[in-house]
Amino acid sequence: MFLKKLSLINYKNFDSQTFEFDSKTNCFVGPNGVGKTNALDAIYHLSFGKGYFNPVATQNIKHEEDFFVVDGEFEKFDRKEKIVCSLKRGMKKIIKRNGKPYERLSDHIGLLPLVIISPADRDLITEGSDTRRKFIDGVISQSDKEYLQILIKYNKVLVQRNSLLKYFVANQTFDASTLSVYDEQLHNYGSEIFKKRLDFVATFIPIFKEQYAAISGGNEEVTLSYDSKLHENDLLTLLATNVEKDRMLQYTSVGIHKDDLSFQIAGHPIKKFGSQGQQKSFLIALKFAQFHFIKKQAKATPILLLDDIFDKLDENRVAQIVGMVDNENFGQIFISDTHAERTEEIVKNIHQSYQIFKL
Repeated sequence: MFLKKLSLINYKNFDSQTFEFDSKTNCFVGPNGVGKTNALDAIYHLSFGKGYFNPVATQNIKHEEDFFVVDGEFEKFDRKEKIVCSLKRGMKKIIKRNGKPYERLSDHIGLLPLVIISPADRDLITEGSDTRRKFIDGVISQSDKEYLQILIKYNKVLVQRNSLLKYFVANQTFDASTLSVYDEQLHNYGSEIFKKRLDFVATFIPIFKEQYAAISGGNEEVTLSYDSKLHENDLLTLLATNVEKDRMLQYTSVGIHKDDLSFQIAGHPIKKFGSQGQQKSFLIALKFAQFHFIKKQAKATPILLLDDIFDKLDENRVAQIVGMVDNENFGQIFISDTHAERTEEIVKNIHQSYQIFKL
């Protein structure tokens, strides 16, 4: 699968721009602020229906304009796929596949598998559990449509349960039977999500460790684990045990929406004990593992976006990464970099056809 052509109108800093891409390697080079990352984000937008760096749709419209259009022409399994994402201020975002609008955005997820590696990924280490849950959910959803639908249903019931808890406090009342209806639904959906996450982590960890060893030279021991209270008890029991706490807090304090991924190096949290280089290698390994997991599950090679990943990495680790993409396991790759000469030197070593776009 690869992206043949990208057309942008009023998208972020672009007025009107069209790119025609090489089926293997494409590089956006130029100084900071010229739109390299924005071009990558437009490609991400075509795959997920939203931006990676700014999911607030209206903020992707160019200043002083009323709309944006992102138009992409792909080739997948020898078939052409034309995807158009558009938004006009004050109106609903529209995503069309081959001229036909989607009724639900979630139906589009997984059609065009894609993995992005960016300095913004550091949030996976530094930010709260919500960021890491989104990572798990995003990886699984690209190859499991059922998972995404169950997750949407779970979150809908969660909002309803939280609203009911607030209603109880506001009206100084309580109805255990009404609450139990939501508890049962959360338990059913949550148990399915928990099982799928467990299966995912069991498959994902060995791939991740293999990728990290390839990047670091195998000198460092890293682990990741899935933290959930559902390891100890089923969700129905947890909700019943915490009902008084939930009434006081006015929100649901237990469930799969509180789960987390734990990242460690040499048995210690990488957030506190990993160097900047180790953290960056950890994140790149995480994303390469995501790439290989999705490739296997979706039976299609994802597009790979590399946003400024060569910053803050020593030459040895850069060489390891270049070596990893220099094989048949990878398909179309997009790279952004501020150093045109460095980029050209890197892509020459990949031994694939390439195109460089100077912005």
